[in-house]
Amino acid sequence: MTRRYSEVDVFSPVAFLGNPVAVVHDAEGLTSEQMQRFAKWTNLAETTFLLPPTTAAADYRVRIFSATQEFPFAGHPTLGSALAWLRAGGVPQRPGEVVQECGAGLVRVRVDEQMLAFEAPPLTRFEPVGEPELEQVAGALGIQRSRIVDASWLVNGPGWIGVRLANAAEVLALRPDPAGLGSLCIGVVGEHAPGHDARFEVRAFLGDDPVWEDPITGSLNAGLAHWLRESGEPVGGGYTAAQGTAIGHEGRVTVSYEGDRIWIGGHAVVCVHGEVTL
Repeated sequence: MTRRYSEVDVFSPVAFLGNPVAVVHDAEGLTSEQMQRFAKWTNLAETTFLLPPTTAAADYRVRIFSATQEFPFAGHPTLGSALAWLRAGGVPQRPGEVVQECGAGLVRVRVDEQMLAFEAPPLTRFEPVGEPELEQVAGALGIQRSRIVDASWLVNGPGWIGVRLANAAEVLALRPDPAGLGSLCIGVVGEHAPGHDARFEVRAFLGDDPVWEDPITGSLNAGLAHWLRESGEPVGGGYTAAQGTAIGHEGRVTVSYEGDRIWIGGHAVVCVHGEVTL
């Protein structure tokens, strides 16, 4: 069956310098096995499949797959799917806001032309990382354990372990061994010196995945935003994070705090729109 298909570049105002997501529209009738097989074939970090919602509160439902597994939630696929749905003729129930149904529940997405932001879902695991796991994390990153300033579980879909280093230069200097990651999902953050256009530099490493360094990662940045605020970092009303620098991307993620709510935003551009036979 022929279905509409899009590829959207997310978290960069410049096309082809963000993080691409593949979006299959009109995905009714596809099995989980077919979705997983196609997601592996695209060779992108994630592929999404748009479906009719099962609740009147949502505008559409999405299923999100990496090359190896399905996620209940992921950040850049949420923004990319929302823009693809709108550009394909979707009309939200509330102007300027799309409500996405996914495995993690309902996620609100604000839309202002090509600038989108999702309301970060709650963390389902937020606690210190045990010492044996930290030794494994340090080994996977190729650094001494003593260089890890702080660490926390940041699970909101993917099972992130957040790691803080002394500064952005240390983050950019990391040369992890993909084979050493095992099944770990590690997100690393360090602060830039004053004068940089971003407050923090972020990198994301994915074990057991052919795309082992993710260019720009919404779910990780959502978890980091929660952790930084809860740990007492003076983040004020928000900040900008850079990601993808080490691998030739120019990702920028905006973090906004509104009371207890955290919004994760960035630009998105539809770069490919056509058809796929599935």
